[in-house]
Amino acid sequence: MPRTSDLYVIALGSNVRHARHGGPERVLRAAVAALAHAGLGIEAMAPVIRSAPLGPSLRRYANGAVLVRSALLPPAMLALLKSIEREFGRRGGKRWGSRVLDLDIVLWSGGEWRSAGLCVPHAAFRLRDFVLRPIAALVPNWRDPRTGFSIKQLHSRLTRSLRAPREPRPDA
Repeated sequence: MPRTSDLYVIALGSNVRHARHGGPERVLRAAVAALAHAGLGIEAMAPVIRSAPLGPSLRRYANGAVLVRSALLPPAMLALLKSIEREFGRRGGKRWGSRVLDLDIVLWSGGEWRSAGLCVPHAAFRLRDFVLRPIAALVPNWRDPRTGFSIKQLHSRLTRSLRAPREPRPDA
């Protein structure tokens, strides 16, 4: 009996120009086309945002997210994403360094998955505005299987904690 298809939320990031596709925003659009060409059903794409880099990279990132449908299980999806990254010229290197394309499985409609080298939901997605913001625009009501919070709630909780405390009013 064939497997039914699942939904995945894939985070996309780029901060290096590609010789054929152009700047990071165009790399993300080309990556979505590559996902479709690989047989994934593209359900929706979040608007691309710009974000400051984590770690040693000095270049700003273009970040986005795409909702895809596929019968692949998470390990096979990860292998497909890594092959697309390689097609775009991604090479192993410094953690959080500059990269032409980064594709990560953030969420899967099957809930949680744990195996060697793969953890779904993505281990750090709840702590990263550049991941949550595009996903909140895409699937705000999707529930995190670990916490039970919606993506919209997770983003609100994160951004509330990122804001500086307000100064008390002098007349208070």
